Amino acid sequence: MAKGGESDTLSSNPAVWNSSQVASWLKRNGFGRYVETFTVQHKIDGAALMSLTEEDLKQPPMSLDVLGDIKRLTLAIISLHTDKSLANRRLANGDSPFVPAHQLQTNHKIYRGDSGRDTYSPPPLSDDIVHRFPPEYFKTIVSTLYITVVAFISAFVMAIVHERVPDTATYPPLPDIVLDNVPIIPFGFHIAELCVIIMAFMWITILVFHKYRMVLIRRSNAIAGTCFLLRCATMFMTSLSVPGTHLQCSAKFGGTVWNKLEHAFHIWAGCGMSVVGVQTCGDYMFSGHTVVLTALNFFITEYCPQRLYFLPQFTWILNLFGIFFILAAHEHYSIDVFVAFYITSRLFLYYHSLANSQIVREHRDKRISTWFPMFVYFENNVVGTVPNEFENPFIAIRDWCSRIFNYTNNKIQTVNINNSKKKR
Repeated sequence: MAKGGESDTLSSNPAVWNSSQVASWLKRNGFGRYVETFTVQHKIDGAALMSLTEEDLKQPPMSLDVLGDIKRLTLAIISLHTDKSLANRRLANGDSPFVPAHQLQTNHKIYRGDSGRDTYSPPPLSDDIVHRFPPEYFKTIVSTLYITVVAFISAFVMAIVHERVPDTATYPPLPDIVLDNVPIIPFGFHIAELCVIIMAFMWITILVFHKYRMVLIRRSNAIAGTCFLLRCATMFMTSLSVPGTHLQCSAKFGGTVWNKLEHAFHIWAGCGMSVVGVQTCGDYMFSGHTVVLTALNFFITEYCPQRLYFLPQFTWILNLFGIFFILAAHEHYSIDVFVAFYITSRLFLYYHSLANSQIVREHRDKRISTWFPMFVYFENNVVGTVPNEFENPFIAIRDWCSRIFNYTNNKIQTVNINNSKKKR
């Protein structure tokens, strides 16, 4: 027990603190002069502390008169809401669960909320931000291998279904409310692929400059890979007739496994793009081009810089234009495009809802690991919503090379010291 009967033990849940624990927290964070005001005069306990706003601190009856203290107290209270998971880890390590106010970053962002009052973004700690969004290079490599393998499996299944495509003389195109009313635009599919290329370039640019690019790479690989793995199952199960008689789908590539592998490699190397000479038939349920368009749209919208407010509108236009030209080219049925858009958008939203949910993270049980094993593997060390912060990639590469050099140099020195000891 501290002086005055105050408890030094702080629960990881600030909402259950009593007045003595609030007093202890104020002292630990450098606000000891306000202990009497908070705990004696106004009877502030943990629940009341969590509900305080900047306006409460400035206005009567509290009426704090030091602006710097008001701002720092506001940031410290916000940190109680945003860093519970981080606090639990600090407690487990025997550290204080919350950081003194003078260590909080001062370059916090301010935005105007719906109520018209200034709201402050969570103030991450300079020492802990890396631990909240670790690069985890090995997991990033695993995610890259995952989408690479899934892409080749998808290409192999496309080669198989190409052999099974129904003959147009026996099985004419199915009735489709859009295709039956939209004239064929022969170059439409190339325009849709141009939209894909533009958005892919935009997404790669964001990855290059984003501070937490490794987390973004893992998420994009996981979501896109899972969509295409599901697509493998749907197009393998049922072979639909071609959506247009103009499509040249009679050519076969041979029935041997080796011929199918050669065709699959051709599809995989060309990323399934007709602009590089890839032509496939039978892969209709559901549209892979729509999956890529939608995934790129959602990722760019989620992780683009806030000041580029026009970028999400632009990517949505490209997404919708790409879908229109896929249908206008009569390369897919309307249901193919609709299912692809729905599955991709829902998977993106479900994944990010789970990743950003502190409740799911703090109360994780075996059901989450059972139903979402890949999600748990990729996201178990990522705490909170990934902030859109950007950096000079060359500085990041320099720092990365410096760490490798220092690690190698330390290893060499250790080996030399051990060898010198053995000689003695």
